[in-house]
Amino acid sequence: MRTVPPQSVLEAFAVTGAPRLLEGGQGETWQVGAVVLKPAGLAAESRWRASVLDALPDTDRVRIARPVRAVSGDWLHEGWEAAYHVAGRTDQKRWDAAIEAGAAFHELLAAVPRPDFLDERDNWWSRADRVSWDLSAVADDPLLRRLMEAREPVSIEQQPVQGDLLGNVLYEPGLPPAIIDWAPYWRPTAWSAAVAVVDALCWNGAGPDLVERWGHLANWPQMLLRALLFRMITDLEASEGHGGEWQPHPAYGPVVTLVLGTL
Repeated sequence: MRTVPPQSVLEAFAVTGAPRLLEGGQGETWQVGAVVLKPAGLAAESRWRASVLDALPDTDRVRIARPVRAVSGDWLHEGWEAAYHVAGRTDQKRWDAAIEAGAAFHELLAAVPRPDFLDERDNWWSRADRVSWDLSAVADDPLLRRLMEAREPVSIEQQPVQGDLLGNVLYEPGLPPAIIDWAPYWRPTAWSAAVAVVDALCWNGAGPDLVERWGHLANWPQMLLRALLFRMITDLEASEGHGGEWQPHPAYGPVVTLVLGTL
């Protein structure tokens, strides 16, 4: 059952009107006037993300969904967070545009230090991220095992990045692309691009030329390996979390072959 933001939350963020459910946002994102409200996850993560986004400079390369403070001065109220609505629609076929928007966003984040909440965040995605980078991790599934065994140590600078670019960039004619729903990770910027490429290959009809087009990025084959593992292990975590037995989606097989072919 969807949770509609209560009147107390609307008053806390100084908005009026009937909440309107937005597409995406896992069915929990609501627009009220010029503000978008959604339930916060980890409070430390939500507050950190809001403080970082609030301090970023404006740029003509990418728009940012700026956070909204509650009247109390806090970024959260009763477990809800808010941001200003930004115009545009997603288009998960615009793979290159999403990666370019991510690059512009990451330039703004380059000097932001690693947040402490990453050490306590524990969900399907965070566990999958850690395992995909853990060179000692092993798996029973043959596809996962092939990818894990192909990983090698990498030495590459890490910073805050967007871990879910493809579906979280909005496009509006005459305006720069906009980054919404920032899922922060401490990883190389090339890894963020690799996640977008993997998503495009698995679910959005992209061809091998997309892999080649971004091959100039640092440690590209290793980033692709970790990105594909990240997505596959997230699926595994979600399946096991719901009490099911995981089987790799058929879409993964060809992409595994393609990624291993870049080594």
